[in-house]
Amino acid sequence: MSQRSATTAQSPAPGAEQYPALDFVNSLLTLPTGPLDLIGTPEQATGWLVEHDLAPAGGRVYRPCTDRIHRLRAELRELMAAHTAGGPAPTGALAAVNAALTATPSAPLLHWDAERGLHRALPHPADRIADHAMARLAADAAELLTGPDAPRLAACGGAPCTRFFVRTHAGRHWCSTRCGDRVRAARAYARKRAANES
Repeated sequence: MSQRSATTAQSPAPGAEQYPALDFVNSLLTLPTGPLDLIGTPEQATGWLVEHDLAPAGGRVYRPCTDRIHRLRAELRELMAAHTAGGPAPTGALAAVNAALTATPSAPLLHWDAERGLHRALPHPADRIADHAMARLAADAAELLTGPDAPRLAACGGAPCTRFFVRTHAGRHWCSTRCGDRVRAARAYARKRAANES
């Protein structure tokens, strides 16, 4: 399955519209045919960041930054998995998220140059695109994990899916109708097979 058809077939998980960090952790899909990384290459990562207003149009991230983005995604996935399982937050994941949160200044810094004199500006050169994007994603994930939607964050119960979602109601177990249908079909097949073997 191509990336385009996979993303068309797999709509964003509930809550991804409100929390870009949720869409970010779900950018590594596990499909019945195998894994699919929607931000696997620097070009894909750049496109995803631009599409989610986390990088300027025309910006670009390179392989080392893409690798750092992948590591943050893995740490956020680990943190969300621990949260949805009711376990303690992994120390390494907490450290990675906190490092991303503090990697860029949140207040305009004081600068001086001959043309403008003393002025304040947030640094945002091209080589800091990944840092800014990761800081925003980490802040968004922290809000999701500690805010009012934290109790509704769930892991999809439809194997092999590994996506997370925000439950719209207490009885929801799957991130999509597609996952729910796959689980129900597997259960029906198992019942039919058991009846035939009896």
